Amino acid sequence: MPERQYLYKGRILNLALEGPYEIVEHAHAVAVLVERDGQILFVRQYRPAIGSDTLEIPAGLIDPGETPEEAARRELAEEAQLTGKLHYLTGFYLSPGFCDEKLHVFRATHLRAAYAQPDDDEEISIEWRDPRQVLQEARDGRVQISASAMAGILFYLSERVLGSDVAGLG
Repeated sequence: MPERQYLYKGRILNLALEGPYEIVEHAHAVAVLVERDGQILFVRQYRPAIGSDTLEIPAGLIDPGETPEEAARRELAEEAQLTGKLHYLTGFYLSPGFCDEKLHVFRATHLRAAYAQPDDDEEISIEWRDPRQVLQEARDGRVQISASAMAGILFYLSERVLGSDVAGLG
């Protein structure tokens, strides 16, 4: 196996070559599915990389020394001003053809108010939305969604079809 040669080392990602492969090493992340009365909590924020607002579920990077659960709890408080009991749903690689970022997805239940200072560079708004409507708007190109939002929507919808065992809560 060829040695990895680094072209760039940054705060949240490194860019490397390994033989013919371009590889992005990226900090791992978390996302939190929050559901209430048939709606999912989404955060809307502008994403410079795509030049558009997105609908996402509360999410963010895992800080050094932090567990995925600790990061999920922190992100939920920072972005939605909520806390609750966290249930691990799954983890998956976002784009393993070139990037090692893994997203850990949690569900929050037994919600209650919490406060944490949002990140300085984030301007987000909270939207409680019907996940079916958001999925249709994404299909129609009327809204941009993230991988975390898609994961949240799919977990929510699959539970309605297959039952609560999908989330390991049954």
